[in-house]
Amino acid sequence: MRVWCGMIDRPTCMERAFALAEEGKCESLNAIRKQLKAEGYAESGQLSGSSIRNQLMRIMAARKAKATG
Repeated sequence: MRVWCGMIDRPTCMERAFALAEEGKCESLNAIRKQLKAEGYAESGQLSGSSIRNQLMRIMAARKAKATG
């Protein structure tokens, strides 16, 4: 996290969703949504677009394959 003008500059909801997928902390879109909510992100509806969903699912699948292979 960066600090700017006394405020914490945290990642956007979308940035955090991709980070969660890449980190392997979540294995499904639903798990990402739950984690975002737990971290205080109010809007996870941005994840409803098919392109975004597909990208996140590919990242999670690749991460899982790498972990098991």
